[in-house]
Amino acid sequence: MKIVNAQTQTEIFAVINIRKDVFMIEQNVAVEEELDTLDYEARHFLIESNDTYVGTARIVYIEDAALIGRVAILKEHRNLGYGYALIEHLLNILKDEGCKKVRLGAQTHALRFYEKLGFKAYGPMYLDANIEHYDMELDLCA
Repeated sequence: MKIVNAQTQTEIFAVINIRKDVFMIEQNVAVEEELDTLDYEARHFLIESNDTYVGTARIVYIEDAALIGRVAILKEHRNLGYGYALIEHLLNILKDEGCKKVRLGAQTHALRFYEKLGFKAYGPMYLDANIEHYDMELDLCA
């Protein structure tokens, strides 16, 4: 398993294809909601296993925090530790860059996953693409 900073055309297409499979096909999210303007400024990452890209996530800096988003692992590769490894890798990058706060919007089914990584939910539940979410935050200084 390795994590790649997606930069080439092939890597960016892999990011989009994983997100298409997970969000647009599985979760019925419209393409206009899934692909947004933050994609242009985001750093995209892929997790690779046995020469196959199995997951993706992105980092965007907004105001005083980094925002991790669009975390997606292909269905047949879930519950194998890839998501955990990917988020840990991103958190290590952010720590090395001196980031102090990390935020994300978690689908309700993923709350416990992010809590295990140290994130804490705050605020009310909200709908994003008709899917229930909670905002979460992690203080990297703690």
